[in-house]
Amino acid sequence: MMIVAEGLTKSFTPKAGDTVHAVRGIDLAVPRGEAFGFLGPNGAGKSSTMRMIACTSPRSGGELRILGLDPDRDGVQIRDRLGVVPQQDNLDEELSVRENLYIYGRYFGFDKKHCWAKADELLEFAQLTEKAKAKVVSLSGGMKRRLTIARSLVNDPDLLLLDEPTTGLDPQARHVLWDRLFRLKQQGVTLVLTTHYMDEAEQLCDRLVVMDGGTIVAEGSPAALIATHSTREVLELRFTPGTQRDAEPLAHELVERVEVLPDRLLLYTADGDETLDRANQVGIEPLSALVRRATLEDVFLHLTGRSLID
Repeated sequence: MMIVAEGLTKSFTPKAGDTVHAVRGIDLAVPRGEAFGFLGPNGAGKSSTMRMIACTSPRSGGELRILGLDPDRDGVQIRDRLGVVPQQDNLDEELSVRENLYIYGRYFGFDKKHCWAKADELLEFAQLTEKAKAKVVSLSGGMKRRLTIARSLVNDPDLLLLDEPTTGLDPQARHVLWDRLFRLKQQGVTLVLTTHYMDEAEQLCDRLVVMDGGTIVAEGSPAALIATHSTREVLELRFTPGTQRDAEPLAHELVERVEVLPDRLLLYTADGDETLDRANQVGIEPLSALVRRATLEDVFLHLTGRSLID
């Protein structure tokens, strides 16, 4: 196992205020070669857990083993075998793309020849070879993110930690980044990532946990979580905000589960088209209707009563 946690907790007390319990006794087991995800909204405890795994924040309680080692005692040894992609890029913008990789390699004690060769190898992996001599400040957001991931691979890590890897990127840049991460997984690198993007979790993760309020509320593969906690399809009925409440009683007559959002009703059903026909028959008149497959967003809504982005 690359990561084992039992009853892991993290608490801290601000200068003024009550103690905050960011992580409330979670259990984890991540085997080698898996892509494992933490899914949840901001404040769920994802980043606090990642910082403990990265050996940059001490645990408050419980047991934690990273690569079979104790982070309290073996933090330096663990960090030598980790790759970390922080939530915010922290590249040296005054240096060139290639120099960023070279200098980071030198931090690990590698000789100059190895660092330059590794930099070129990673530039090719990240599709940044043509930008090797460009200053980082000139790169797009997606390029900077790819460079940050490339930098995290300088030491050939056993475990790669990614905290919200695609936040702020446009859809095209996100898909390019997903492709790079999928290639790493094929090479046997263990990936652990946090995200509040349901499509990202479904694309990248073999298994994930859904966190809310510092606890794990569900665990499994994306497909298993959807099968367990949702229906096959969802009928979205959009209304002028506030008027959806008038249609809610009729919707409850059609399906067992209805979620009410500010401008729509979500009807959970095995057959969305059939349910839409029945909705029209009973007099429900939305501004628009959409039949889609269930997603992890629906799982989270079912488990916590709110959206992932709340």
